Amino acid sequence: MLNCFAAAPKGFEYTLAQEMLALGATDVKESQAGVYFSASLEQVYRIVLWSRLASRVLVLLQQTGCETAEQLYAAAYAIDWPSHFSNRHTFSIDFHGMGGFINNTQFGALKVKDAVADRFRNAGLNRPDVERHQADIRIDAHYRNNQITIALNVSGPALHQRGYRQQTGEAPLKENLAANMLMRAQWDKQTPVVDPFCGSGTLLIESAMMAADMAPGLQRQRFGFEAWQQHDEALWQQVLDEAHARAALGKRRCEVRFYGSDIDSRMVALAKRNAQNAGVAELLELNVANAVDVAPPAAQGLLIANPPYGERLGNVTSLLQLYFQFGEHLKQAFGGWQVALLCSEPELLSALKLKADKQLKMYNGALECAFNLYTLHVKTPQRAAVLAQHSGEALSDIAASFANRIKKNLKQLEKWAKKEGIDCYRLYDADIPEYNVAVDKYQDYLVIQEYAAPASIPEAVSKRRLTDILLSLPGAAGIPADNIILKTRERQKGSNQYQKMDGERLELIGNEYGARFKLNLTDYLDTGLFLDHRLIRKLVGSKAKNRDVLNLFAYTGTASVHAGLGGAKSVTTVDMSNTYLGWAKDNFTLNGLTGRQYRFEQGDCLQWIRDCRQKYDLIFIDPPTFSNSKRMEDSFDVQRDHVQLLLSLSRLLNPGGEIVFSNNKRKFKMDMDALQAAGLCVENLDERMLPQDFRRNPHIHNTWLLHSNAAPVSQDFAWPGQAKQ
Repeated sequence: MLNCFAAAPKGFEYTLAQEMLALGATDVKESQAGVYFSASLEQVYRIVLWSRLASRVLVLLQQTGCETAEQLYAAAYAIDWPSHFSNRHTFSIDFHGMGGFINNTQFGALKVKDAVADRFRNAGLNRPDVERHQADIRIDAHYRNNQITIALNVSGPALHQRGYRQQTGEAPLKENLAANMLMRAQWDKQTPVVDPFCGSGTLLIESAMMAADMAPGLQRQRFGFEAWQQHDEALWQQVLDEAHARAALGKRRCEVRFYGSDIDSRMVALAKRNAQNAGVAELLELNVANAVDVAPPAAQGLLIANPPYGERLGNVTSLLQLYFQFGEHLKQAFGGWQVALLCSEPELLSALKLKADKQLKMYNGALECAFNLYTLHVKTPQRAAVLAQHSGEALSDIAASFANRIKKNLKQLEKWAKKEGIDCYRLYDADIPEYNVAVDKYQDYLVIQEYAAPASIPEAVSKRRLTDILLSLPGAAGIPADNIILKTRERQKGSNQYQKMDGERLELIGNEYGARFKLNLTDYLDTGLFLDHRLIRKLVGSKAKNRDVLNLFAYTGTASVHAGLGGAKSVTTVDMSNTYLGWAKDNFTLNGLTGRQYRFEQGDCLQWIRDCRQKYDLIFIDPPTFSNSKRMEDSFDVQRDHVQLLLSLSRLLNPGGEIVFSNNKRKFKMDMDALQAAGLCVENLDERMLPQDFRRNPHIHNTWLLHSNAAPVSQDFAWPGQAKQ
């Protein structure tokens, strides 16, 4: 009997142990990411050929304590390597584990390699050559808790590589994970299997091979035991011949059929090729279809799938809609069926609106996934009538108050926005405390920003509410799910605010009071346009005619554009980010603003102010609340430093010049006494600079006008609802 270990992905241990027992192993003991067992050489052959779950099978040669490099070398040297393989064969070392004296796996592998080579030399033999990729003999060493285990890999390359998949889709499911899903779903191998998200067909092919009694290793070209001195070729051939005979008989007798579909025709074509390679094409029916249109081929069976999930496979709002519609379809059409779904996002599974019988945990590579099992009720005539009566109502019941508020706000704001000449505005801003998000409308798109939930609200509750928001929003706003973008805003420090987000780029041209702006809805946390500053930009434009204008912390230069369109004699735009300055230049080009009078300067705005020797008639500044960016010489706190900042700016003003000062600190308090003592007149504009779509949030920003005379601002600016004076 050989002492062995079958390795498998984390979470496979229970089903792997059951499989080892079924294949004749004894003394089976579950361990982390695998099972220990004992087996004869014939049973080892059967396990290597027939295991649907194991990643590799090892024959253990040495297990001992190990606390130093010398002890590691001694443990490897103690093995009689020439009795296991010839020096005419190549070998490689797979070393796993770190800690203690092992600070990297290459060091551990080198020590084992040296011991193997020395053992051959000291036996009077030439040392065998090392081959990293296609070695004849693969030695497996595992270090953990001051214990070293050294073994021969008798299976060779990873066992999940059956040999039938030449190509895969974007997010392929490993073959042994597919097999584990089928086993954990307790499929009886006699009822039909449906996969409406079949991709390259792995789940269906694995289930067909199981039903047809086909060994998963039949098509493998290489096994790790072939160069092993203890390999018995005649015995192996006997095991192999038996497997071929069982496969031929099993395919003839198999009456179960397997049904797959995918919305992507290329994936269906790939699945057909893979099924042909696996020898089960005649057992599968594969079609191009939308998952929500798939009909059950029988009264009962197993629907098992790995539906799309993750940002790289689709917009989260679209995915939620897909899961919701798919859940509705399952309830309508698949009564009497078992359903098993693998997904890394619990929120997507919750959108099914199905109650799971079991919720298991599996790993798709390093990604932790939920594997949920459902039993769908048989659709009796009475139940069919109830489902028909309430079909589609579940969606309208979700976040009904939120959906109603969206409809109400949209009705009020659409006419207002059209009259104002804007096509980007805030539609919803945490109007209902339970639904703590901001929703901005950019033409035919919605951008959702999730606010941080109070600590008293459980994370699961917040996620469920967000799911309900995303499910109800397309219908409430009349916007396709694909046109809804979700962003989670976190406090940005320093250069983090310039980091790009993942996903495909979505750019628009927005319109605001005659100005046009390039908007990017996907690449960054912000879109390039601060909607709450709309009236401030308009104010800057109205005051700019025939004046030299300076815009500091300019972002994408939108206020500078308004100044240019307002007839400014010159506009200087300053920001620390070259990315945003380039964006500002694009905005100027969009509006036909070209010429040497428009300057763009990159730099730390605080240092730029100190170095500036020019004078301006109008300065607009909207500094960050706080910044300690590495690209700035000093940290900046708007509450602490605003007096010094504004006094420095006043030095840059021409006689009669003005400063428009804005910031977003909620509890900002202007030091009126210090500024007035310095000869500046300060006028608060908060109420007049608050757009209609931000009326619910009056503290969104602070706006002040500073000048050296008392001329009221209303003389040259028309406030909302007022005629220009």
